[in-house]
Amino acid sequence: MTTIYRTRWVQTLFALVFASLLSGCGYNDFQTKDEATKAAWGEVVNQYQRRADLIPNLVNTVKGYAAHEKETLEAVTRARAAATSFQITPEVLNDPAAFQKFQQVQGELSGALSRLMAVSEAYPNLKADANFRDLQSQLEGTENRITVARQRYIAAVQDYNVQVRKFPTNLTAMMFGYAVKPSFTVENEKAISTAPAVNFGK
Repeated sequence: MTTIYRTRWVQTLFALVFASLLSGCGYNDFQTKDEATKAAWGEVVNQYQRRADLIPNLVNTVKGYAAHEKETLEAVTRARAAATSFQITPEVLNDPAAFQKFQQVQGELSGALSRLMAVSEAYPNLKADANFRDLQSQLEGTENRITVARQRYIAAVQDYNVQVRKFPTNLTAMMFGYAVKPSFTVENEKAISTAPAVNFGK
């Protein structure tokens, strides 16, 4: 019995020491920060999906007043199809190429929407349509939420990436396979905090 108790005591002591080492080397912090990036990413995806869900009604409403703007309407529809067909998987967060592709298709949709908004300025009756103005308001709010969600994701990833790079937690990162995560990038940093123009002359 004495040997059994001694073995259990040694095992318990070893487990406590191991847990302490993991905590001291940042392992637990990695868990927290990794989950924070996933949560922030989930909100980014939700807001982009919200925008995508608004587009069919927006296109149909514009079509009712500006059917001959076929090229612009089709461009928005194609961009939406590309954005919604992109597979959103957890691997995107750890794959810079996939992340860049996600950003590219969403950027193309933003550009197509901006062109549609510019075209809409030429149609006073469209701008006065109640359904159109409601969609305008919803789209404007969604673009603002996208901006906020992106900024929160950028901050979460920055916090996580610092943990991956700094000493001594970089040793833990190498040991357990925690790699630097990709983040949003723009040629003009101001674009991160500026949503596409959706103001139709209120």
